[in-house]
Amino acid sequence: MTSLPLYHVDAFAERAFAGNPAAVVPLERWLDDATLIRIAAENNLSETAFFVEAADRLHIRWFTPVREVDLCGHATLATAFVITRFLRPDAGELRFDSLSGELRVRRSGERLELDFPARPPHPLERGLVEQLARALGHAPAWCGRTHNPDPDSDKLMAVFDSDLAVKALEPNSEILGQLPGQGVIATARGGDCDFVSRYFVPKLGIAEDPVTGSAHCTLIPYWAEALDKNELSARQVSARGGDLWCRLDGERVRIAGHCTLYLEGRITV
Repeated sequence: MTSLPLYHVDAFAERAFAGNPAAVVPLERWLDDATLIRIAAENNLSETAFFVEAADRLHIRWFTPVREVDLCGHATLATAFVITRFLRPDAGELRFDSLSGELRVRRSGERLELDFPARPPHPLERGLVEQLARALGHAPAWCGRTHNPDPDSDKLMAVFDSDLAVKALEPNSEILGQLPGQGVIATARGGDCDFVSRYFVPKLGIAEDPVTGSAHCTLIPYWAEALDKNELSARQVSARGGDLWCRLDGERVRIAGHCTLYLEGRITV
C-alpha cells in the first residue's frame, strides 16, 4: 500500500464552495494508468491532476472519473496553487509538460495566470447545427467547432443572443452525448462582464462542468474578434460559478483566476 498526499482545491474561486473543484496528487513517479483512473473515479470530481517533477521540469496529466483528457485549465490552476503555496513558495513561473505541449502558469498579483494554446472555433456543419439546437433546446445564433490534434477533444460552441438564454438552458444529455467531440460550450455577451458561458460534458461523466479553463481557449479568440478587444472579463454561469480574467496573446491565451484550498490530506492506494 502507498500513501499519497491529496489536495482538494476550488479553482477560479475566492471562497470555498464556488468555482470548479479539482483534486491534485503530487507523485514521485508515475503510477499505472489504471490506478490513476481509479483514484480519479474515487475522487469523483470533474478532474484530478497528477504531476511528477524531474530535472527541474513538471509533467502534468489530468483524469476525469472515466478517462484521461488532453487539456484542463482549472486543475492546472489548482496544481500551480498547490506548488506555489506548499512546495515552491518562491516560484514566480511554472512550466508543465503535457499532452498539449508546454503550459506555463505565472503569478499575476493575487491571481495565478494560465498560458495556454488558443483553439479558435470554425463554423459548424449544417447538419450538426440542427442536432446541437435539439440537444440544447434552443436555437443558437451561431455554431462553431474546434479542430484539435485529437478529434475526440474537439469542442462544439453555440453562441446565443443573450446571457439569459445561456442561463436558462436545460440540455438533453442523451442527445449531447451523440454529438462529435468532447463537449458543448454555450456562450453569449455578458451583462456585467464581456461574455458568459456554460460547458456540458456528458461523455466524460460530467453533466455540466462548473468552470472550464480549456473552454476559454476557444471562447477568448472568438470574443476577442467579436468585441474587437484582447482583454476580456468572463464568467461561467454554472450553479457554482466562477470569474476569469482573459487575454488573447497571438496564438496563446492567458486565463487568470483565484484558488481556495478546501481540503488537505492523504490517500492510500
